[in-house]
Amino acid sequence: MRAALTLLLLLAAGTAGAQMYKWKDAKGVTHYSDTPPPASARQAEVKNFNSAPGADLPALLAEVARSHPVVLYTASDCAACAEGRALLQARGIPYSEKTVSTADDHAVLKKAGSAGQLPLLLVGQNKQIGFETATWDGLLSSAGYPASSALPPGYRNPPVGSAAPRRPSAAERERQAQEAARAAAEEEARSKRPPPPANAPPDFQF
Repeated sequence: MRAALTLLLLLAAGTAGAQMYKWKDAKGVTHYSDTPPPASARQAEVKNFNSAPGADLPALLAEVARSHPVVLYTASDCAACAEGRALLQARGIPYSEKTVSTADDHAVLKKAGSAGQLPLLLVGQNKQIGFETATWDGLLSSAGYPASSALPPGYRNPPVGSAAPRRPSAAERERQAQEAARAAAEEEARSKRPPPPANAPPDFQF
């Protein structure tokens, strides 16, 4: 129950619609976070949460998105990035967008396959540096994405995030742990309260 409450608290704190990581440390303790687990983590899993309830992808599109995930690296002052984003949105491509602004972001961009030029489009194992309509369309079609949108109504892509997200400080992690523990204690206390008498008024409390 505590693990589930921790996850719900993290989602409520603003991580809904993004990736959540579930992993175990060396002592076997399960953790939930919106940042990647350390290299020593065991049994690490990643979950994606869409902010639009019930907006699951159609089976065929979901399969393509799993086998050939689309990631777009952009910068705020990049006109070509805006054109590439518009193409993905017009075609109804489920994708995640990573912004590049800091030195850490650029290090991630370089590891992804670009020495600095943007946008960078990743479609599964394939990549395209710079925007060119025909090339991008060709990559997406070769991966199996439909030519026109098949997204369900209300679907939203994950929120835009930094290529190298900032890890929460020790103080922030401690605060989140305290809030999770308090929420778990309150839920446990509520679960132990006896049910009100059958003839009790609606606002009856023990």
